[in-house]
Parts: sequence; C-alpha cells; structure tokens
Amino acid sequence: MEKLITFSINDLAKVTNHRSGEIKFGEKILVVPKNTEPFNFIKNSEAKFVLFGIPEDIGIRANYGRPGAASAWKSAIHSIANIQHNRFSKGNQIIILGHLNVQTEMKEVENLDFNDIDDRSKLSQLVEKIDKEVSHIICKIVQAGKIPIVIGGGHNNAYGNIKGSALAKGKAINAVNFDAHSDFRILEGRHSGNGFSYAFEEGFLKKYFIFGLHENYTSKSVLDIMKKIEDRVRHNTYDSINIRKEKNFSEEMVTALDFIKNDPFGIEIDLDAIPNIASSAMTLSGFSIEELRQFVSYFAKNKNATYLHICEGAPDLGEDKNNHLIGKLIGYLVTDFMKSHNSIE
Repeated sequence: MEKLITFSINDLAKVTNHRSGEIKFGEKILVVPKNTEPFNFIKNSEAKFVLFGIPEDIGIRANYGRPGAASAWKSAIHSIANIQHNRFSKGNQIIILGHLNVQTEMKEVENLDFNDIDDRSKLSQLVEKIDKEVSHIICKIVQAGKIPIVIGGGHNNAYGNIKGSALAKGKAINAVNFDAHSDFRILEGRHSGNGFSYAFEEGFLKKYFIFGLHENYTSKSVLDIMKKIEDRVRHNTYDSINIRKEKNFSEEMVTALDFIKNDPFGIEIDLDAIPNIASSAMTLSGFSIEELRQFVSYFAKNKNATYLHICEGAPDLGEDKNNHLIGKLIGYLVTDFMKSHNSIE
C-alpha cells in the first residue's frame, strides 16, 4: 500500500478554519492514526463513508483532454473540512483515508504529447498502473463494509472503482453515470474515454446507464455499439430531456434506477456535464447544479448504492484559482449523498 498517502490529523488541522461557537466537519472527521494499519482502522470504525482522493489527470491527457483535474482533491478537502457539523450531516460519519501517490507518474507525463503514438502508449500504460492501485484500495474499503467517496482524477478511474467494488462483492456491479459523454469508447489502450467499456469487456460491469448524453458529442459507432447491447447498456440524452422536453428529468431518474437497482451499483459524476464548470471538457449547455444534486440525492437513497465518484472538475483551469468553488460544489454533492444514504431504513 506504498502508493497510498494517508491523511493525518495535522493535514486536517491545516485545512479547518475554526470559529468560536461553531463546529466544523474538520473538528469531527476521522483520520487513520499514526502507525495504524488503515483498513483495520476503517473496518473497526463506526464511520460509514471513506473519502479517497485521486489527484491525477493522466487518463484525461491520454484522451485528448485538458489537464487540471489533479487539483480537485485539494480544493474539495478544504471545502469539506469547513462544512458545518450539525443535525443535518455529521463530520464523524466520515473517515478521510488519504490520496493516491501519483507524483512520479504526473512528473513522467509533463512532457508527453498525446498526438505522438509512442507517447500515447506511455500514457495508457501509466493509466493501467493507476487502475491497479485504485481497484485495490476501493476493494479494501468495500470489503471493510464502508462506502467509498472518490474525488478527483478523470473518468479513467471509473474502471478502478468498478473493478474494486466487483472484486469486493464477488460479482459484477452496475453503474449510473451523470455525464455528457458515454466514456464507452473502443478498447484502444486505457484513457478517460473508455473506463466503462474496459470494465464491461472484462466482466466487472454488468449493467450501465448513461444519464444525459450530449447528442452532438456521442459518435455513431458508440451509439451503434450501445444499441446492440441495450439489454445491458442504456442511455438518455440531455437534449431529449431539457431541450426538446420529450422526456421528464424525474421520470428518467426512475427509469435509470429501475435498470440498475437490483445489484450493487456505483454513482459516477462527471462535472463536465454542468455548464461553466472548469473541467477537461467544459460545456456551455447542460444540466443545472440543482439537477445534479437531486440526481445524487435520489440514487444515494437506494441500499445498493455502493460508491460515489466525482471526477473531471479542474479548479486549476478556472479563472480564479483561489476561489474553491469547485471544491464547494463537491462538498454539496458529498453531503447530499451522505444525507440520502443515511435515510435508508
């Protein structure tokens, strides 16, 4: 587990802004004590949710995307630590495990060009390396009976989330993905555009629902592939829901949940589905933040919700790198997920 950098009590103190008369999440959140085996501590803790960060954008680079997603974890942790601990949501339900150490890999990609075939191959190999680490850590968290909340990275990390959860559960799992893109591209070497197709091909992903595809950015070949396997892969489009109003947002959530709810499932959130959010593939048209929050809240209410992954947000690409707005948005999604999951009887 040498690639895991655990989050310490000192790290937590540095990001928590104390204020008289208030209790912040950072004053209640749990961290793995020094010289303690992380997963034994997690297993024996009463906390239900485990935060894990992936500060990389290698899979995004390998998929012709703009780098920057590596900064989401740091921004999110700062915001989450300063949420109010109150009767609506409690910081002591969370363990911050830490983040994946990808410093060496990030250094390696600094001068790689995805337009170069050899460089693209190197990028894919690094993504595969990260896949192994992510799947191992997610597997250990789920085996400990906890719910991973994974922050950062690109959608290449969906593969590790799905594989790790499937290995822990002993069977293939399902996934619902709130995304402008399918990330179900051909198996051409690992990148952020084919995390789900690789997980599907290798038997870790059973059923997959893509919520809110953008019709302008989904290729004919991907649509054709999905049509052939629509008993296991389904989708709706943003255009049909919010532009042409042929479908209803709430009814579509019911349809998507009905498709996946009979087995453990992951909730995948790509922040590039939201307009004007700094991300690898920014959009001007898309669902609102309120709709995204409703989506997370709705799917988290089901007992088979196994993990939450929030990816592709890139604070470093924003105009004001100090404003933590993406971190604040991630904080809202994390607490929406917690509140709904805690309401399950």
